[in-house]
Amino acid sequence: MEHTHRPFVRSRNDRMLAGVLGGIARRFGWNSTLLRVVFVVVSIASAAFPGILVYLIMWLLMPEEGEVA
Repeated sequence: MEHTHRPFVRSRNDRMLAGVLGGIARRFGWNSTLLRVVFVVVSIASAAFPGILVYLIMWLLMPEEGEVA
């Protein structure tokens, strides 16, 4: 079985804000809507998981799709 490497990139097509969760979902082959729901629920339910801060950091660190060589 051949593994194709897919980089962590922000999605241009599957985005609500910056495409971070859409890019992560595409990288792992997950449903992006379900990932967004889980991310929001975990962010609200857990004081130990600062969802907004994590999202902002990922937004800054992940290049947008097409910017990666």
